[in-house]
Amino acid sequence: MQAARGTPLTTSDDESHESGEPGSDSASSRGRHIRLFAAVCAIAYVIDVVTKIIAVETLRGRDSVEVVPGVLNLTFTRNAGAAFGLATGLTIVLSLVALAVVVVVIRMAARLRDPVWAVALGLLLAGALGNLTDRVFRDPGVLRGHVVDFLELPNWPIFNVADICITTAAVLVVVQSLRGIGPEGRRERVVES
Repeated sequence: MQAARGTPLTTSDDESHESGEPGSDSASSRGRHIRLFAAVCAIAYVIDVVTKIIAVETLRGRDSVEVVPGVLNLTFTRNAGAAFGLATGLTIVLSLVALAVVVVVIRMAARLRDPVWAVALGLLLAGALGNLTDRVFRDPGVLRGHVVDFLELPNWPIFNVADICITTAAVLVVVQSLRGIGPEGRRERVVES
């Protein structure tokens, strides 16, 4: 029975997400967003790994290959450090940070109710796993491996697909945060006094 004229019998999506009531569509929404997260992560990770394998096989020991004149070259390099070649002496620390990012992102994925956050976290996890894979399995050794980079733009450090994933994820997270939308898909409410 309605409490007052015009009052709906069901709760809104935001209310059902917040209440966690049985019968709400939050479980199906969460499942849908976790599948999106997993698909984005898997696809991006495979693209990163495959492009690095191709780069090692075709670019190692060669001069830069000009793809788009003045815009994009393929230049093989190995990076012991973080972005922009920083912290080259801290490879093990960078590996442990990447591992921590993987754990945090997987834990956050359980709360996903927003498709943009699902894509962002999927890309972030793929990027962290892509570079962590290099750190674990490439020379000079476990947790000290050098990351394969091969994409070169003018006046920019050489990078890889994992770096693109991480950067794109950061932009999406900033956009959603500025919009006030968290991973749970709810807008943060501002209480006016």
